[in-house]
Amino acid sequence: MVVLSTPQTKDSSMKNLFLIFVILFSVQSFSATGELIRTLPVQDGGRIKPYDSFARETLELIYGRQSYKRQNLGNGSADQKSEPAYLIVLSFVLAPESWLKIPLFEVNHLDVKNKLKLALDQKHFTGDQIFKNENFGNLMQELSDQRQSKEKLTPYFQALQRLENQLFVFRELSSGRLMKILPNKESDKWISIAELPEQMQPYFISISQNFAKYLGEISDNSENHKNENSMALLFDESVQKFKDAATKEYPEKYALTSKVETEVLYNDLHPFRWTYVIYLLAALVMLFSWIRSVDRGVNLAWTLALMGFALHTSGFLFRVYLAERPPVTNMYETVIWMSWGSILFSMILEKIYKFKFILFCGMLVGICAMIVADNVPAVLDPSLQPLEAVLRSNYWLIIHVMTICISYSAFALAWSLGNVGLVYYFIDETKHKENIQKISTAIYRAIQIGVAFLTPGIILGGIWADYSWGRFWGWDPKETWALIALMGYIIVLHAKLIHWLQNFGTVVSAVMTFSLVIMAWYGVNFVLGAGLHSYGFGAGGVEYVSAVLLVQFIFVIYVSVIRHSGQKK
Repeated sequence: MVVLSTPQTKDSSMKNLFLIFVILFSVQSFSATGELIRTLPVQDGGRIKPYDSFARETLELIYGRQSYKRQNLGNGSADQKSEPAYLIVLSFVLAPESWLKIPLFEVNHLDVKNKLKLALDQKHFTGDQIFKNENFGNLMQELSDQRQSKEKLTPYFQALQRLENQLFVFRELSSGRLMKILPNKESDKWISIAELPEQMQPYFISISQNFAKYLGEISDNSENHKNENSMALLFDESVQKFKDAATKEYPEKYALTSKVETEVLYNDLHPFRWTYVIYLLAALVMLFSWIRSVDRGVNLAWTLALMGFALHTSGFLFRVYLAERPPVTNMYETVIWMSWGSILFSMILEKIYKFKFILFCGMLVGICAMIVADNVPAVLDPSLQPLEAVLRSNYWLIIHVMTICISYSAFALAWSLGNVGLVYYFIDETKHKENIQKISTAIYRAIQIGVAFLTPGIILGGIWADYSWGRFWGWDPKETWALIALMGYIIVLHAKLIHWLQNFGTVVSAVMTFSLVIMAWYGVNFVLGAGLHSYGFGAGGVEYVSAVLLVQFIFVIYVSVIRHSGQKK
């Protein structure tokens, strides 16, 4: 039998897990033959990115996913095969007409479907069904009128705006004007496929021809693929010749594309997805050792947690290197940063108090946040984008935005601890009295950490506002709700300090007060949509966030009623 708690075995298990970790990601980091096109530099969205990222973002907009599922109807069964974005989007460029007859364009909003007379039980439709629809022009005019009113777009108009973007992107792709693949000697704006100079046209024609041959081989339903590898090599060779010619013609500007291969590696590794998988394993091991009151699994849980944390950190370092800025400039990045901070604080408090459940609660925050960030790209955009002008200061991003968001980490940890405390109250308050007391202590410490970061974060934000806008404080919605959240948590700390709040009150306060953070963090940006912080605004997910908050409030009320009834008895 292996005893995990012995130091020698612990070191051995850590080495084995690290070895598995290295092998796993080393295997994924090698690009297969026929994939060199993914590293082709493309200018898009104000930056130079690999064609792989361009293709993923484009297919996400049009199809709603980063891979396309085509159906093979052979042998009387429907078998769905996923095709990577880099193949699909390039086929948009070279053969757009064939895609207009295929269900490709995603439409989710029911009102839009009704007005276009589309099937309500489907979400993908052909270009002809949408853009040649007699009502499509009316919808676009409706969207234009709404924009002129300068009112915040509702989910309905956001759906129309996405339709408009889908049409624009597909049309520009098919014309060769959207994909800019060659530097320009006269300006920083790159040259599109349709505008390639005469000396570069043969190179792209070669790419097109070899791509068509390669696509024909991999699309062949027969089992004979002996020519596939040779076609892949020819395809790669034509891409490399284009890159070599571009480098020779524009050596200085093409040198700016040195990070594209690193970004392709980042796309392949997808470190944040693997992070929550490892966190989940750590949480399950910790939960088992916690419930069974055994210590043998704690070391393994810590090993997994540290591995996940290291991978989490590596994902940040990737984004910092690629974007050359702190990764906290949109909602996606702040969610990732917040979860990182929750794990860090849970590890620190767990090391101090050794309650076991503190690390577990930190894992819960990390798992929930990372799953949400990874699975709702329409709401939390994971793409790397250039900074808004007001945010172009790495100094202030670090000392203000990162400070504010790291305070949310501590409050999220307190919220997670509070929910675990409510579960204990629901099961048996008397039996778990000792654990409830420990949870109350951990909540108090987590809130102290949060307030210690949020207070200077707000003050530093005022200094940055004075530097950028000429006033320290203007009761902007973002400023106001940040202050409300701070006041809410300060009240909880003082009430706990003077014993107005006992254990149950502390647990409930940790859960309920987090709704103030949700409003300051998500609600101002995605619901109110007003104020000088408009660069951070987004849309979507309001109904889901509202549902989660409602369920949370119902749970708190239910446990309170159960506890009150038990005290009466």
